[in-house]
Amino acid sequence: MEPLKLGMITKKIIWGGERLAREYGKGEPGEKIAESWELTSRADGVNTIVGGTYDGVLLSDYLAEHKDAVCAGWDGERFPLLIKLIDAEADLSIQVHPDDEYAALHTTDLGKTEMWYIVDAAPDARIIYGLKKKYSASEVREAIANGTLEELMNYVPVKKGETYFIPSGMVHAICRGILIAEIQQNSNITYRVYDYNRRGADGKLRELHVDDALAVIDKIEDPSAVRADADEARGIIAKCGYFTVYHFEKAFDMTASSDSFVHLLCLGGKTAIKWQGGEMTLAKGESVFIPAGLGDFSVADGADVVVSTL
Repeated sequence: MEPLKLGMITKKIIWGGERLAREYGKGEPGEKIAESWELTSRADGVNTIVGGTYDGVLLSDYLAEHKDAVCAGWDGERFPLLIKLIDAEADLSIQVHPDDEYAALHTTDLGKTEMWYIVDAAPDARIIYGLKKKYSASEVREAIANGTLEELMNYVPVKKGETYFIPSGMVHAICRGILIAEIQQNSNITYRVYDYNRRGADGKLRELHVDDALAVIDKIEDPSAVRADADEARGIIAKCGYFTVYHFEKAFDMTASSDSFVHLLCLGGKTAIKWQGGEMTLAKGESVFIPAGLGDFSVADGADVVVSTL
Protein backbone atom coordinates (compact mmCIF):
# COMPACT_ATOMS: atom_id res chain seq x y z
CA MET A 1 0.00 0.00 0.00
CA GLU A 2 1.39 3.40 -1.02
CA PRO A 3 0.25 6.95 -1.80
CA LEU A 4 -0.60 7.51 -5.47
CA LYS A 5 0.42 10.65 -7.34
CA LEU A 6 -2.28 11.54 -9.89
CA GLY A 7 -2.17 13.11 -13.33
CA MET A 8 -4.84 15.74 -13.95
CA ILE A 9 -7.72 15.88 -16.42
CA THR A 10 -8.10 19.32 -18.03
CA LYS A 11 -11.36 20.87 -19.23
CA LYS A 12 -11.60 23.77 -21.68
CA ILE A 13 -14.66 25.99 -21.17
CA ILE A 14 -15.19 29.47 -22.62
CA TRP A 15 -14.62 31.30 -19.32
CA GLY A 16 -11.24 29.67 -18.50
CA GLY A 17 -7.85 31.39 -18.45
CA GLU A 18 -4.12 30.60 -18.66
CA ARG A 19 -3.21 30.52 -14.96
CA LEU A 20 -3.47 26.76 -14.53
CA ALA A 21 -1.01 26.25 -17.38
CA ARG A 22 1.27 29.13 -16.44
CA GLU A 23 1.40 28.72 -12.65
CA TYR A 24 0.45 25.10 -11.98
CA GLY A 25 1.94 23.20 -14.91
CA LYS A 26 -1.38 22.00 -16.28
CA GLY A 27 -1.69 21.30 -20.02
CA GLU A 28 0.59 23.17 -22.41
CA PRO A 29 2.14 26.64 -21.95
CA GLY A 30 -0.37 29.32 -22.97
CA GLU A 31 -3.28 26.87 -23.02
CA LYS A 32 -6.61 28.20 -21.73
CA ILE A 33 -7.88 25.74 -19.14
CA ALA A 34 -11.02 26.31 -17.11
CA GLU A 35 -10.79 23.28 -14.83
CA SER A 36 -8.13 20.80 -13.80
CA TRP A 37 -9.73 17.70 -12.28
CA GLU A 38 -7.32 16.62 -9.56
CA LEU A 39 -9.28 13.69 -8.17
CA THR A 40 -11.79 12.04 -10.49
CA SER A 41 -13.06 8.61 -11.40
CA ARG A 42 -15.95 9.20 -13.81
CA ALA A 43 -16.87 8.30 -17.37
CA ASP A 44 -16.04 11.87 -18.42
CA GLY A 45 -12.66 11.96 -16.68
CA VAL A 46 -10.38 9.51 -14.85
CA ASN A 47 -6.99 10.30 -13.32
CA THR A 48 -3.95 8.25 -14.31
CA ILE A 49 -1.49 7.22 -11.60
CA VAL A 50 1.97 8.73 -12.10
CA GLY A 51 5.05 6.88 -10.82
CA GLY A 52 5.37 4.15 -8.22
CA THR A 53 4.11 0.57 -8.41
CA TYR A 54 0.97 1.52 -10.37
CA ASP A 55 2.51 3.95 -12.85
CA GLY A 56 0.23 4.43 -15.88
CA VAL A 57 -2.77 2.66 -14.31
CA LEU A 58 -6.15 4.41 -14.42
CA LEU A 59 -7.42 5.31 -10.96
CA SER A 60 -10.71 3.58 -11.80
CA ASP A 61 -8.87 0.32 -12.55
CA TYR A 62 -6.85 0.59 -9.35
CA LEU A 63 -10.02 1.15 -7.31
CA ALA A 64 -11.78 -1.77 -8.98
CA GLU A 65 -9.05 -4.01 -7.57
CA HIS A 66 -8.68 -2.16 -4.26
CA LYS A 67 -12.19 -1.12 -3.18
CA ASP A 68 -11.16 -0.72 0.45
CA ALA A 69 -8.75 2.03 -0.65
CA VAL A 70 -11.77 4.35 -0.79
CA CYS A 71 -13.26 3.27 2.54
CA ALA A 72 -14.16 0.04 4.27
CA GLY A 73 -17.23 -1.49 2.66
CA TRP A 74 -17.29 0.75 -0.43
CA ASP A 75 -19.48 -0.94 -3.06
CA GLY A 76 -17.38 0.20 -6.03
CA GLU A 77 -20.35 1.75 -7.82
CA ARG A 78 -19.56 5.45 -7.72
CA PHE A 79 -16.51 7.23 -6.38
CA PRO A 80 -17.78 9.79 -3.84
CA LEU A 81 -15.82 13.00 -4.56
CA LEU A 82 -14.64 15.19 -7.42
CA ILE A 83 -11.87 17.71 -6.70
CA LYS A 84 -10.88 20.51 -9.07
CA LEU A 85 -8.78 23.60 -9.56
CA ILE A 86 -10.88 26.25 -11.33
CA ASP A 87 -9.56 29.35 -13.13
CA ALA A 88 -12.31 31.88 -13.84
CA GLU A 89 -10.91 34.44 -16.27
CA ALA A 90 -14.52 35.44 -17.05
CA ASP A 91 -17.78 35.10 -15.11
CA LEU A 92 -19.28 31.63 -14.90
CA SER A 93 -23.00 31.20 -15.52
CA ILE A 94 -25.47 31.78 -12.70
CA GLN A 95 -26.35 28.22 -11.76
CA VAL A 96 -27.72 25.78 -9.23
CA HIS A 97 -27.27 22.06 -8.52
CA PRO A 98 -29.90 19.50 -7.47
CA ASP A 99 -29.88 17.43 -4.30
CA ASP A 100 -29.51 13.65 -4.35
CA GLU A 101 -33.26 13.02 -4.41
CA TYR A 102 -33.94 15.24 -7.44
CA ALA A 103 -30.84 13.96 -9.25
CA ALA A 104 -31.92 10.34 -8.72
CA LEU A 105 -35.36 11.05 -10.21
CA HIS A 106 -34.22 13.13 -13.19
CA THR A 107 -30.58 12.20 -13.99
CA THR A 108 -28.09 9.35 -13.80
CA ASP A 109 -25.77 11.41 -11.59
CA LEU A 110 -25.62 12.40 -7.92
CA GLY A 111 -26.75 15.67 -6.43
CA LYS A 112 -24.07 18.25 -5.86
CA THR A 113 -23.00 19.93 -2.65
CA GLU A 114 -19.64 21.65 -2.88
CA MET A 115 -17.20 23.99 -1.17
CA TRP A 116 -14.76 26.57 -2.49
CA TYR A 117 -11.38 27.50 -1.09
CA ILE A 118 -10.26 30.82 -2.64
CA VAL A 119 -6.69 30.18 -3.80
CA ASP A 120 -6.32 33.67 -5.25
CA ALA A 121 -8.57 36.57 -6.20
CA ALA A 122 -8.31 39.89 -8.02
CA PRO A 123 -8.78 42.99 -5.80
CA ASP A 124 -12.35 43.50 -7.07
CA ALA A 125 -13.28 39.78 -7.17
CA ARG A 126 -16.73 38.67 -6.08
CA ILE A 127 -19.04 35.69 -6.21
CA ILE A 128 -22.78 35.21 -6.42
CA TYR A 129 -23.79 33.54 -3.18
CA GLY A 130 -27.52 32.93 -3.06
CA LEU A 131 -30.41 35.35 -3.58
CA LYS A 132 -30.73 38.76 -1.90
CA LYS A 133 -33.90 37.56 -0.19
CA LYS A 134 -36.53 34.84 -0.43
CA TYR A 135 -38.15 35.34 -3.85
CA SER A 136 -40.98 33.21 -5.24
CA ALA A 137 -40.39 30.91 -8.21
CA SER A 138 -42.56 33.18 -10.38
CA GLU A 139 -40.46 36.23 -9.43
CA VAL A 140 -37.25 34.39 -10.37
CA ARG A 141 -38.76 33.16 -13.63
CA GLU A 142 -39.90 36.67 -14.55
CA ALA A 143 -36.43 38.10 -13.82
CA ILE A 144 -34.87 35.44 -16.07
CA ALA A 145 -37.29 36.30 -18.87
CA ASN A 146 -36.71 40.05 -18.45
CA GLY A 147 -32.91 39.78 -18.22
CA THR A 148 -32.92 41.28 -14.73
CA LEU A 149 -31.90 38.19 -12.74
CA GLU A 150 -28.61 39.76 -11.65
CA GLU A 151 -30.60 42.30 -9.64
CA LEU A 152 -31.88 39.45 -7.44
CA MET A 153 -28.43 37.99 -6.77
CA ASN A 154 -26.45 38.31 -3.54
CA TYR A 155 -22.95 39.47 -4.58
CA VAL A 156 -20.14 38.89 -2.03
CA PRO A 157 -16.59 40.28 -2.34
CA VAL A 158 -13.98 37.57 -1.81
CA LYS A 159 -10.29 37.38 -1.05
CA LYS A 160 -7.53 34.79 -0.93
CA GLY A 161 -7.82 32.24 1.85
CA GLU A 162 -11.59 32.35 2.32
CA THR A 163 -13.92 29.35 2.28
CA TYR A 164 -17.49 29.19 0.95
CA PHE A 165 -19.91 26.29 1.36
CA ILE A 166 -22.48 25.79 -1.43
CA PRO A 167 -25.18 23.25 -0.57
CA SER A 168 -27.35 21.81 -3.32
CA GLY A 169 -30.17 24.21 -4.15
CA MET A 170 -28.14 27.38 -3.55
CA VAL A 171 -27.87 29.72 -6.56
CA HIS A 172 -24.24 30.68 -7.11
CA ALA A 173 -21.58 31.75 -9.58
CA ILE A 174 -17.84 32.24 -9.61
CA CYS A 175 -17.10 35.64 -11.12
CA ARG A 176 -14.02 36.72 -13.04
CA GLY A 177 -10.56 36.95 -11.52
CA ILE A 178 -10.79 34.05 -9.08
CA LEU A 179 -8.78 30.84 -8.71
CA ILE A 180 -10.55 28.19 -6.67
CA ALA A 181 -9.99 24.74 -5.22
CA GLU A 182 -13.37 23.02 -5.35
CA ILE A 183 -14.28 19.91 -3.36
CA GLN A 184 -17.66 18.46 -4.29
CA GLN A 185 -19.84 15.42 -4.55
CA ASN A 186 -18.91 13.38 -7.60
CA SER A 187 -21.49 14.96 -9.89
CA ASN A 188 -21.40 17.05 -13.04
CA ILE A 189 -25.04 18.19 -13.04
CA THR A 190 -25.38 21.95 -13.44
CA TYR A 191 -28.62 23.82 -14.14
CA ARG A 192 -27.80 27.15 -15.79
CA VAL A 193 -30.20 29.88 -14.78
CA TYR A 194 -28.58 32.71 -16.74
CA ASP A 195 -25.43 32.98 -18.88
CA TYR A 196 -25.18 36.62 -19.99
CA ASN A 197 -26.40 35.66 -23.50
CA ARG A 198 -23.05 34.04 -24.28
CA ARG A 199 -22.59 31.77 -27.26
CA GLY A 200 -20.70 28.51 -27.30
CA ALA A 201 -18.10 27.33 -29.80
CA ASP A 202 -20.94 26.40 -32.17
CA GLY A 203 -22.16 30.00 -32.26
CA LYS A 204 -25.42 29.17 -30.50
CA LEU A 205 -26.60 30.60 -27.20
CA ARG A 206 -25.56 28.30 -24.35
CA GLU A 207 -28.38 26.13 -23.09
CA LEU A 208 -30.33 27.20 -19.99
CA HIS A 209 -32.20 24.82 -17.68
CA VAL A 210 -34.80 27.14 -16.18
CA ASP A 211 -37.49 24.60 -15.27
CA ASP A 212 -35.06 22.26 -13.54
CA ALA A 213 -33.35 25.18 -11.80
CA LEU A 214 -36.61 26.58 -10.44
CA ALA A 215 -37.57 23.11 -9.24
CA VAL A 216 -34.46 22.82 -7.05
CA ILE A 217 -33.63 26.39 -5.99
CA ASP A 218 -33.75 26.74 -2.23
CA LYS A 219 -35.00 30.26 -1.45
CA ILE A 220 -32.51 30.78 1.37
CA GLU A 221 -33.47 33.81 3.45
CA ASP A 222 -29.96 34.60 4.73
CA PRO A 223 -27.06 33.35 2.56
CA SER A 224 -24.53 34.66 5.11
CA ALA A 225 -25.78 32.01 7.53
CA VAL A 226 -24.95 29.17 5.12
CA ARG A 227 -21.73 27.52 6.22
CA ALA A 228 -20.28 24.11 6.87
CA ASP A 229 -18.89 23.14 10.24
CA ALA A 230 -15.27 24.16 10.79
CA ASP A 231 -12.61 23.59 13.45
CA GLU A 232 -9.73 26.03 13.08
CA ALA A 233 -7.66 24.36 15.80
CA ARG A 234 -7.61 21.11 13.81
CA GLY A 235 -7.23 22.83 10.43
CA ILE A 236 -10.76 21.93 9.30
CA ILE A 237 -12.20 24.59 6.98
CA ALA A 238 -15.37 22.73 5.95
CA LYS A 239 -17.17 19.63 7.20
CA CYS A 240 -20.51 18.24 6.05
CA GLY A 241 -22.12 14.87 5.39
CA TYR A 242 -20.19 14.43 2.12
CA PHE A 243 -16.64 15.60 2.90
CA THR A 244 -14.23 17.07 5.43
CA VAL A 245 -11.66 19.56 4.13
CA TYR A 246 -8.51 20.78 5.90
CA HIS A 247 -6.04 23.53 4.99
CA PHE A 248 -2.43 23.54 6.20
CA GLU A 249 0.49 25.89 5.56
CA LYS A 250 2.78 24.09 7.99
CA ALA A 251 3.88 20.54 8.80
CA PHE A 252 1.14 18.16 9.88
CA ASP A 253 0.49 14.53 10.76
CA MET A 254 -2.59 12.54 9.80
CA THR A 255 -3.89 8.99 9.69
CA ALA A 256 -5.49 7.35 6.66
CA SER A 257 -7.80 4.99 8.57
CA SER A 258 -10.06 2.37 7.03
CA ASP A 259 -12.90 4.95 7.20
CA SER A 260 -11.64 7.12 4.33
CA PHE A 261 -8.94 7.82 1.80
CA VAL A 262 -7.06 11.13 2.10
CA HIS A 263 -6.44 13.45 -0.85
CA LEU A 264 -3.70 16.09 -0.86
CA LEU A 265 -3.70 19.01 -3.30
CA CYS A 266 -0.61 21.23 -3.19
CA LEU A 267 -1.38 24.89 -3.90
CA GLY A 268 2.14 26.19 -3.39
CA GLY A 269 5.64 25.33 -2.25
CA LYS A 270 7.21 21.89 -2.01
CA THR A 271 7.24 19.28 0.74
CA ALA A 272 7.71 15.58 1.50
CA ILE A 273 5.14 12.97 2.48
CA LYS A 274 6.48 10.22 4.72
CA TRP A 275 4.73 6.99 5.72
CA GLN A 276 5.90 3.68 7.10
CA GLY A 277 8.16 2.28 4.44
CA GLY A 278 8.25 5.20 2.03
CA GLU A 279 8.56 8.87 1.12
CA MET A 280 7.59 11.04 -1.85
CA THR A 281 7.74 14.72 -2.75
CA LEU A 282 4.68 16.92 -3.19
CA ALA A 283 5.07 20.14 -5.16
CA LYS A 284 2.82 22.99 -6.32
CA GLY A 285 0.10 21.72 -8.64
CA GLU A 286 0.51 18.07 -7.65
CA SER A 287 -2.18 15.80 -6.28
CA VAL A 288 -1.85 12.64 -4.18
CA PHE A 289 -4.39 9.95 -3.24
CA ILE A 290 -3.57 8.18 0.02
CA PRO A 291 -5.50 4.89 0.27
CA ALA A 292 -7.75 4.24 3.23
CA GLY A 293 -5.99 1.99 5.71
CA LEU A 294 -2.47 3.15 4.91
CA GLY A 295 -2.13 4.40 8.48
CA ASP A 296 -0.06 7.28 9.85
CA PHE A 297 1.72 9.69 7.55
CA SER A 298 3.37 13.08 7.90
CA VAL A 299 3.75 16.09 5.63
CA ALA A 300 6.78 18.30 6.21
CA ASP A 301 6.84 22.09 6.36
CA GLY A 302 7.17 24.17 3.19
CA ALA A 303 3.88 23.79 1.30
CA ASP A 304 0.32 25.08 1.11
CA VAL A 305 -1.93 22.00 1.08
CA VAL A 306 -5.68 21.34 0.92
CA VAL A 307 -6.58 17.96 2.38
CA SER A 308 -9.89 16.19 1.71
CA THR A 309 -11.48 13.11 3.27
CA LEU A 310 -14.94 11.58 3.48
